[in-house]
Amino acid sequence: MDRRQRGHFSRRDFLKAAAAGAGVGLVGFDRLAAAAKLAGPAGKNIPVGVQLYSVREAAAKDLPGVLQALAKMGYRGVEFAGYYGWENKPADLRKLLDDNGLKCCGTHTDLETVMGDALNATAEFNHALGNPYLIVPSLTVEGADAWKAMATKFSDITVKAGALGARVGYHAHQGDFRKLGDTTPWEIFFDNTGTDVIMQIDTGNCLQGGGDPVAMLKKYPGRSTTVHIKDFGGSDESVIGEGKVRWPEVFEACEGAGGTAWYIVEHETGTHPLESVKGCLEALRKMGRGQA
Repeated sequence: MDRRQRGHFSRRDFLKAAAAGAGVGLVGFDRLAAAAKLAGPAGKNIPVGVQLYSVREAAAKDLPGVLQALAKMGYRGVEFAGYYGWENKPADLRKLLDDNGLKCCGTHTDLETVMGDALNATAEFNHALGNPYLIVPSLTVEGADAWKAMATKFSDITVKAGALGARVGYHAHQGDFRKLGDTTPWEIFFDNTGTDVIMQIDTGNCLQGGGDPVAMLKKYPGRSTTVHIKDFGGSDESVIGEGKVRWPEVFEACEGAGGTAWYIVEHETGTHPLESVKGCLEALRKMGRGQA
């Protein structure tokens, strides 16, 4: 089971609710296109955001309070997975971000929200948030030919999204790295998409599925615009640096060939989510990343 499925609410539940509200169009849309011992050398000043699914229950109760707390920790941005009751208030949501000095560094949105006419509304809503990154968090695909067909679909969607000033990508799950013949679904998909489709590797999910996140970052240069920073191999309470991910190599790949613009922390387990994401950022700072 994917670790995200352990939560009280699934990410798909949040996204379904968000899609229903965020379909409202906007007037005047401008179509403009851990530990210190793990530290590698100081890297590029790539900003660090957090996937709000990490703190989903607190965000559902008090999104303004959660955003304020994350900003005080030192996070520079947030990635949405649902909008916690703010689906019909994009201008207010943008002000909430601005008031806390936060950027929207992405959104996880179901495939149907970036297809056909729905793409226009999704891009509009996210344009209001200042976010160009529309990331599909999961796909149900069976067989190599179906993965190739899905890759073609994403390439077509990406061309249309580009005309709206947006980009589309796909987020890694553990099953994407299990063998399908002599390769993996992840590689079949990204071997057959246009190069503008964002490859949102999730370091923990990749490793959990038997993949090598460093190898994937290097194999598809320039495509890892946003990267989910998650460890694997520790306890549910473990933060970044307490698992098996080879962080110096990950950072080197992201900051070199990967072309990464955002590191996005995701911590889906544990009994104190806000403390967990705070610990993750503190660990990243010990590794020379996420500096204020």
